[in-house]
Amino acid sequence: MQEKPVPNKSLFLDRDGVINKEKHYLYRIEDFEFVDGIFALCRAAVKNGFCLIVVTNQAGIARGYYTEAQFLELTEWMKQEFARRDLPLTDVLYCPHHPQYGGEQYCRQCECRKPGPGMLLDAARKYDLDLSASIFAGDKGSDIAAGRAAGIGTAALVGTGHSVSAPDRQAADLYADSLAELKENLFPATIADN
Repeated sequence: MQEKPVPNKSLFLDRDGVINKEKHYLYRIEDFEFVDGIFALCRAAVKNGFCLIVVTNQAGIARGYYTEAQFLELTEWMKQEFARRDLPLTDVLYCPHHPQYGGEQYCRQCECRKPGPGMLLDAARKYDLDLSASIFAGDKGSDIAAGRAAGIGTAALVGTGHSVSAPDRQAADLYADSLAELKENLFPATIADN
């Protein structure tokens, strides 16, 4: 069976605070709660020709709060939850690094850790994406900065995770208090259920 080609634009999603409710260094399936509206937003994006890619800093690995294997186990479960709703995630890219923690394996300055654009640029190369036609939905200023550095067309900030400062709101192309509001702003003609 031949796989469908990946669209050349993506809705990039931060994980913690956008896909799932913000919890301190989340790594257990039983603690994972989806943010209201995430599936409706993703369904609207897919209907409008976007693929779905998660880009997430996971410094909890470098800090020793959980292992890379535990993160990958949770990621596999999350991917299955999206697939069950006929919303396959094209990829989940993550940065396990931290500039001060993690020993030889994880302690480093890197371009993949947001606000660096590395994960977005890697996804663009891997999937032949037009970043200027893509959207990045995040809940922190570092998400907006990463989007800007990568040349993302729309850097959207949502108030579903961390508290949002006035300068971060101003730096974003679009601000929404909820994912439902973000969906309405990005895809106003799309009717999608949750």
